[in-house]
Amino acid sequence: MPEMDYMFEAGFLGTKAPLFMDFVTLIVAFLPILVYGAILFAKKRMYKIHMILQNIIFIFSVFVLVYFEVGVRVGGGFEAFISESEVSYTYALIILLIHILIAIVMLFYWIATIFTGNYHYKKGTLPGRNSKLHRNLAVKTFIGIIFTSFSGVWVYLLLFVF
Repeated sequence: MPEMDYMFEAGFLGTKAPLFMDFVTLIVAFLPILVYGAILFAKKRMYKIHMILQNIIFIFSVFVLVYFEVGVRVGGGFEAFISESEVSYTYALIILLIHILIAIVMLFYWIATIFTGNYHYKKGTLPGRNSKLHRNLAVKTFIGIIFTSFSGVWVYLLLFVF
């Protein structure tokens, strides 16, 4: 696919990673900071801005996830990327599977947080009687985003640095 060749040019982080992987990893690394920034608006009772930012970050993250998945599939998958690493295949695979598990669980929590938050905000029950439910989902989601970020960067380091 010639229109996708740019994705596999040398990345900008100075590692063995292709461009798309550097781009995605940088976004994943900063995702907790972006989400926390949006959380601060809720803490300041600026709920509409909080909701808009969280929706934008979520939608952008879904696009990044799709871009990442396309790049991995076209690039030959885990097998192709681990072949140039000096890290044990088994170790890297275990870390990758842990990362995938964390990311999937986090994604379901994030979807639930976004959709229920939007629904209850539009119904006028958030902030209000649904605040506790939203806060509980949001805390679990944010912890999941942090773990997804750290484990994603760890996978990147194993595949392209070590």
